[in-house]
Amino acid sequence: MLVKEKKNKWGFGKKFYRKITRPEGLVSFSVQVKQTDLWISAKKELKREAELFVLSARNQIEGYIERYPEFSKTLLPWPEDLTAPPVVKDMIRAGRNAGIGPMSAVAGAIAEYVGKELLRFSDEVIVENGGDVFLCLNRSVTVGILFGRECQIGVKIKEDMMPAGVCSSSAKIGHSLSFGKADLVTVFSHSASVADSAATAIANRIKKVADIKELNRWADQIKGIFGIVAIFNKNISLWGDLEICAL
Repeated sequence: MLVKEKKNKWGFGKKFYRKITRPEGLVSFSVQVKQTDLWISAKKELKREAELFVLSARNQIEGYIERYPEFSKTLLPWPEDLTAPPVVKDMIRAGRNAGIGPMSAVAGAIAEYVGKELLRFSDEVIVENGGDVFLCLNRSVTVGILFGRECQIGVKIKEDMMPAGVCSSSAKIGHSLSFGKADLVTVFSHSASVADSAATAIANRIKKVADIKELNRWADQIKGIFGIVAIFNKNISLWGDLEICAL
């Protein structure tokens, strides 16, 4: 997952990673619907189909917020709701799993929903939503985690780990709310919504260097994740079944 800069402090352009990400054998294209801005790779261009799936995901979330305005504001786990639409159910479950509010999963949930729907038209799909990624490929892939010019980490995701969600949270980059001070926390899961909420929850807890040594304890409290990369003041801590490799 290639992370975007908020202040462009390293001289990179906005969403620079989209210019250097070229998955072999796939066609890449962008889809923009209201505030949702996706970068998608598939066996063929599926722009129109993706736009319809983004609209569906957004309509599910926006319709639920119209019924329950507090859903978009709460920082606490939302009660289970069997009547909620599919994307909202994923957000609720992910937030409850991480012990935080459901909107912590919104980017990952949209990426995952769109990606799974597109699998009907292409057996390999990558969907990136603001740096949060859903991947389903028939091969291994190396995911790049970039933070500034000095911190570049490659993580290999094997075919048997697919589908995978790779999502990040940071107090330094991006627009998401964070109560911690982590440079970057990236979480790996088989679900992008679970990874998204988990990344936020873990990043909220990192406020000093010693905190990144607590990954084992925190990871045990969150179900469904298989890897974590945490960065704080150039200190890096890893947890889980991760194979680090060169970019």
